[in-house]
Amino acid sequence: MSLLFSPRAVGPLTLKNRVVIAPMCQYSAIDGVPQPWHVQHLGKLAISGAGLVIVEATGVEAAGRITPDDTGLWNDAQEAAFAQIITDIRTYSDTPIGVQLGHAGRKASTSAPWKGGRALGADEGAWETFSASAEPFKDDWHTPTAMSQADMDRVVSAFEDAARRADRAGFDLVELHAAHGYLLTQFLSPLSNHRTDDFGGGFESRARFPLRVAQALRDAWPRTKALGVRFNGSDWVEGGIALDEVTAFGQALHDMGYDYLHLTSGGNVARADIPGAEPGYQLQFAQAVKAATPDANVMAVGMIFDPQQAEDIVASGQADLIAIARAALDDPNWAHHAAVALGDEEGLPPQYERAGKKYWPGYGKAG
Repeated sequence: MSLLFSPRAVGPLTLKNRVVIAPMCQYSAIDGVPQPWHVQHLGKLAISGAGLVIVEATGVEAAGRITPDDTGLWNDAQEAAFAQIITDIRTYSDTPIGVQLGHAGRKASTSAPWKGGRALGADEGAWETFSASAEPFKDDWHTPTAMSQADMDRVVSAFEDAARRADRAGFDLVELHAAHGYLLTQFLSPLSNHRTDDFGGGFESRARFPLRVAQALRDAWPRTKALGVRFNGSDWVEGGIALDEVTAFGQALHDMGYDYLHLTSGGNVARADIPGAEPGYQLQFAQAVKAATPDANVMAVGMIFDPQQAEDIVASGQADLIAIARAALDDPNWAHHAAVALGDEEGLPPQYERAGKKYWPGYGKAG
């Protein structure tokens, strides 16, 4: 058995393999409620052969949506829709299903990428945005309101409430979204946090609000279910968050009781030059966090699409889990195919077994 396809304990949850489908925004919800698109999308991923599937970034309050088309978990209709999806999945798949909870901060109130990916106008339902400081992500985007203590209290409560809803809906895992330039990143990075109070300045102060949210989520989410966090390893801009700050943040979350640390990068500064074409370009951040916190489960993500590449990462100890995103959209059976490539059983559902690789003419023959 390859290491990639060996089990891994993630807190109270044991994954059948190390392949994770990363959260990917679908921008297809209505009033935060998942739609038939999500039913087929998540159902397909639930039989993908991955050890874990994480639902897209889901807003904890209406103001925290990236776009009007984001999923949410702040009301009963949203909770009920997710509960039905999970109930249906459980009739054909035992794959753990998680949800990423987040708040977009100053990157909220925008249109979906294929609708222009720009700030909404007043006639398009634009809403007030919030951030660490009153500075827009781009010159032509909304200028956010610098958050007051009351705003912070409201957002903390929203995360707590969303966690309780996620639990009732039947999710097996929650991932805290502290990456990609959304609200918690905006506090963590000196490029977006220019506060002069207790929540700005040095790293300890910049991390104060994100760690408060993290602790509130840890307290609200059952210890019998897994809890992870996704955060940035770099802003890809000079003067951004430093690697020693990244590792310190990871250590603090691990000490708090988070079951895995998911390392990504970018999205906080519009002018960033991200080397996205390089396979495994973010692996250095996962490796640094793993070295600093060796007892933590560390998840690597970012242009990892070759099965042998994924196997080598976990075999070398650079990371414990491999998240794939675009590769899974391109090939929903990526994990099944990767298992075959690494010499393991394909693991298709019985309904699909007759389409397995071993039944195709010439399978296994040289040339």
